[in-house]
Amino acid sequence: MGFSFWLRRFVTVLSGAFAVICIAQLLKGHDLAYSANQGLIWSLIAATIFTGSRIYQSRQGQHCALCKDTPEIQQGNGRTGA
Repeated sequence: MGFSFWLRRFVTVLSGAFAVICIAQLLKGHDLAYSANQGLIWSLIAATIFTGSRIYQSRQGQHCALCKDTPEIQQGNGRTGA
């Protein structure tokens, strides 16, 4: 798995987390600037932790059998683990 795979995964998690956090802040009654700022901060933290932990697990040979989104699992070559 190359750099582009992990970059796509990071951006996907970042954008999803940003949308959820920003909308949640807006529903709490905060203004758009505050909501976007909180969304950016917490989505960067969440995406970094998620991607970093998945890189570590991948290097340990652990693949997500539920997600089946890594190239090894899609090709049927990888070991499935928790």
